[in-house]
Amino acid sequence: MTGIDLRAGAVRIRPLCLDELELLATAPDDGAAPLSFNRPPEEVLRRMRRKIERSGRFVEGRLDLAIEVDGRLVGTIEARQPREGLPPGAYEIGISLFEPSDRGRGLGTAAVEAFTAFLFAEPATQRVQASTWVENAAMRRVLEKVGFSFEGVMRGFMPTPEGGRDDYALYAVTRADWQSREN
Repeated sequence: MTGIDLRAGAVRIRPLCLDELELLATAPDDGAAPLSFNRPPEEVLRRMRRKIERSGRFVEGRLDLAIEVDGRLVGTIEARQPREGLPPGAYEIGISLFEPSDRGRGLGTAAVEAFTAFLFAEPATQRVQASTWVENAAMRRVLEKVGFSFEGVMRGFMPTPEGGRDDYALYAVTRADWQSREN
């Protein structure tokens, strides 16, 4: 999985670039990265630099990529397959669009659809899943539009900045679902 350059209409999915470090480290948070809560700026920069250096390759259970529109970085998309966290052939994806003005324009839908197709192009992939805050109606619509099915609510799943935990909705699409959708 190297040399990734996917296109879906105006959306381009490609590896992150080092000159995007500052933007990535300071991008508005859409709630997709709660594990960065209260981290010092130098740690955020260090983590982002490492993410960029590994981008475009599946390393230690992660594949991190940029979402670009008209030559502008608008977000990121990732696939995760943590060791002993998911069975072989199953991936969790995540997406973040930085600016509210880039949401609601079909960019996330195009990115999720192209990226899911990319993952299913690998014969060993059998399942792609994604989760989102139960209140995130826009992301839930994206997943359903692309062909993911709602599987349930993961109660008390994601930490919040205030120290609580939010419920998350789990969605997935299997290879059979994806193939029947294409026919």
